Amino acid sequence: MGFLLIFLTMLHLVTLTMLYIATLDKSWWVWDDLEITDLWHKCFHNNATDTWLCAATSENDWLQSIQALMVLSMVFSSVSFLVFLIQLFTMSKGRLFYFTGLCQAFAGFTTFAACLIFTFHRKEVFTESRDFTKGHFGYCFILAWLCVPLLLVSGVLYLHLRKKQ
Repeated sequence: MGFLLIFLTMLHLVTLTMLYIATLDKSWWVWDDLEITDLWHKCFHNNATDTWLCAATSENDWLQSIQALMVLSMVFSSVSFLVFLIQLFTMSKGRLFYFTGLCQAFAGFTTFAACLIFTFHRKEVFTESRDFTKGHFGYCFILAWLCVPLLLVSGVLYLHLRKKQ
């Protein structure tokens, strides 16, 4: 049981880190090597100064729903970890980590919903009309998809983890 506890804690920390990177970094959609878009910014590479010039993305309902779901997922996963640490030291012997598991599972479901919305509505998310065959999904989008099964698996494992002394 001690091995499962250490494994689950490490899985939670890795997943939480991946979730923060996926939400806050700048690569959900890559048009080419000189232009990238994320949930918060649209960036262009300036060859003259070799810097990235970023501006806020245009607001629309689809983008705001993706932003809200990803932030909600980060909140659920963070609260889940904090509650787990509190339960680890205060909960009586033999009890299960239900609240921690449910929070982690909800984080997985909200990330799943955000990724699905971005996958199927990316033309509406980006208001400009461009040829989407010239772009591809960025590494942050892929990280978000990788977080979905990890969050759900860790949520199920928390539901089965029983506190022992």
